[in-house]
Amino acid sequence: MRELIRRIAAATPADRDRGVDALRALAILGVMLGHWLVTALVADSGTVRVVSPLHQLPYLTPVSWLLQTLAVFFLVGGQMAATSHAATRARGGTYRRWLGARTARLFRPVVAMLAVWSVVAGALLVAGAGLDTVWTLGKLALSPLWFLLVFAALTAATPLVARLHPLWPLAVVLHIDLIRFGLGGPAWLGWTNVAAGWLVPYCLGAAWARGGLRGRATAWVLLLGGAATTAGLVLWAGYPAAMVGVPGAGISNLNPPTLAAVTFGLAQCGAALLLLGPLRRLLQRPAVRAAVALLNLSAMTLFLWHQTAMMAVTAVGLLTGGFLPGLHTLPDGAGWVLARLVWLPVFALALMVCWAAFRTYEQGRRRGATVVRAGRPAEARAVRRA
Repeated sequence: MRELIRRIAAATPADRDRGVDALRALAILGVMLGHWLVTALVADSGTVRVVSPLHQLPYLTPVSWLLQTLAVFFLVGGQMAATSHAATRARGGTYRRWLGARTARLFRPVVAMLAVWSVVAGALLVAGAGLDTVWTLGKLALSPLWFLLVFAALTAATPLVARLHPLWPLAVVLHIDLIRFGLGGPAWLGWTNVAAGWLVPYCLGAAWARGGLRGRATAWVLLLGGAATTAGLVLWAGYPAAMVGVPGAGISNLNPPTLAAVTFGLAQCGAALLLLGPLRRLLQRPAVRAAVALLNLSAMTLFLWHQTAMMAVTAVGLLTGGFLPGLHTLPDGAGWVLARLVWLPVFALALMVCWAAFRTYEQGRRRGATVVRAGRPAEARAVRRA
């Protein structure tokens, strides 16, 4: 481990902003932990169904405030994409090669995941599993793909939106919600917010790449203004307090994104910018820097397989012949929460098995192969050599 840390530290480019990498690592960890905590697979009557603890235990709602970190990921994604595109243009590179390099690493692990789950779904049906169970498991496993599709679309549009002011997509979200909720407009109109809502933090990231968002005053305005607006929308405009979807709820803040989810994301972006300084100081430690580098090198693999890891543990648990607390039982009390916390390390261990099996699809198979993101090739070779 010391040799790995030394190699990664030596391979890290001096001008790489590790604070940005740390924000992305925190965003990925937040999403994974959030899903593991607010998604319960309940086995009863020969079927498996998804139940949200937030529906049964409303006092867990603050968990969604801490662990729904998608806005931070889009903020960092916008910053990195705009920086990378500007650097490519300065070197005389083409848009086609730039886009191909940035999207290849996103979708190589997706192919492996789709192949595996096609086999799993077929095997479950042959073994006699009901269509409802297979649909539930497959939908849960593939749910991260919506995020990748939106992220890839915004990445492709980077040259067009890099200088777009975030207030424009924010205004679109505001008007869509006014039509949907205030004027009784059609519900399908809300899907416009999938692009417009996540375009807000993405445009903030692009502005950051151009030299904006540098002052702490801007970060505080985003944090306090976004938090106050979100609180007002929840308290007086009827938006749900949970920042994730809750099965059975009349309105979901995330599916599709609402104005409350977007203003909450602005608050998260402000908090992320304020964290940059402390994170950069923490990353002066080689061990911390190596951990962040390793997580970023496998970010998509971990993101794509974390739900599968949870389901694998749940399936193995069913082989014991009983319903294990916190794993198969209904989330109806504090006992379930405590039991679920005990299961989190087991989920993480299962995820490490998935990582070991599928990380090569993200990092490349050949020794010394180039990894597509700026600053990554030397680090990836250091990991493979170690």
